[in-house]
Amino acid sequence: MENKELRLAVLIDADNIPYASVKAMMEEVAKYGIPTFKRIYGDWTKPTLTGWKTVLLDNAITPIQQYSYTSGKNATDSAMIIDAMDILYTGRVDGFCLITSDSDFTRLATRLREAGMRVFGLGEKKTPSAFRAACDKFIYLEILAGVGKESSAKKKTDKGNGKGISKADKDVINMLSSSINDIADEDGWAYLGELGNLLLKKQPDFDARNFGYNKLLQLIKSFEDFEIDIRESSKKMGKLVYVKVK
Repeated sequence: MENKELRLAVLIDADNIPYASVKAMMEEVAKYGIPTFKRIYGDWTKPTLTGWKTVLLDNAITPIQQYSYTSGKNATDSAMIIDAMDILYTGRVDGFCLITSDSDFTRLATRLREAGMRVFGLGEKKTPSAFRAACDKFIYLEILAGVGKESSAKKKTDKGNGKGISKADKDVINMLSSSINDIADEDGWAYLGELGNLLLKKQPDFDARNFGYNKLLQLIKSFEDFEIDIRESSKKMGKLVYVKVK
C-alpha cells in the first residue's frame, strides 16, 4: 500500500520512547520508505538515557544533544520541532516519522501534513488521541513487540469457549462494515487495497496487528460477517481481493 521509495526523516524523542524498541521501530519504518535522516533528541548527560548508546550505533542514528535548561520544561521537544521544520524546508524528504508518545508534537504533525508531507507516528498506547489523529498513520510500539499475538490467541480461545463477540469485536465489525459500504460498487463489493486506505483516513491508528493479525485480510476472515472474493487482475498483476458485507 505504501510507496517504499518515500524519503523519510526519522525523528525520535528519547524522553518518551524505550530504547529496547529501536530495532523493531526501524524495521517498521523501512516498510514505508527510506530513512534519509535518522536523529534522536535528548539530554545525553542524564543517566536515564545511557541505555541508548549501543542501539544508536547499531542503527546509525545520530544523537542530538539538548540540555534541559529549566526544570519542568522540555527543551528536547523544541529542538526536535525546529529540526523538523529545517528539514522540511530543505525539500529533501517526502515524509516524516515522528517517534514519540508526547502530544506536544500534535501541531508539528499537522503543520507537516499541511506542507504536503506524509506523516507516520510511532508511540506507545498511552499516546494521546490528538497526536494519533494528526498523523497519516500511527503505529503502536506494543504491537511491534508481539503483544498483539497474545491478544489474538486469547480472543480465539474466548470464542472457542463460547464467550461470544466482545464489544471491541463489534466496534471493529461496525468500522469495517461502514467503510466497505462507503466504497462498494453496485453489487456491494469493495477492493481491499482501497478499504485499507479508507480505514487509515478514518482512524490513523487502525492496524490489523492491534487485533492480533498481521494483515487486514486475516482480520476480516476472522469474522463471519464478510464475504471474500479473489479475482484475477486484468493486467496480469496478480490477484485482487474484494470484500463484501454479508
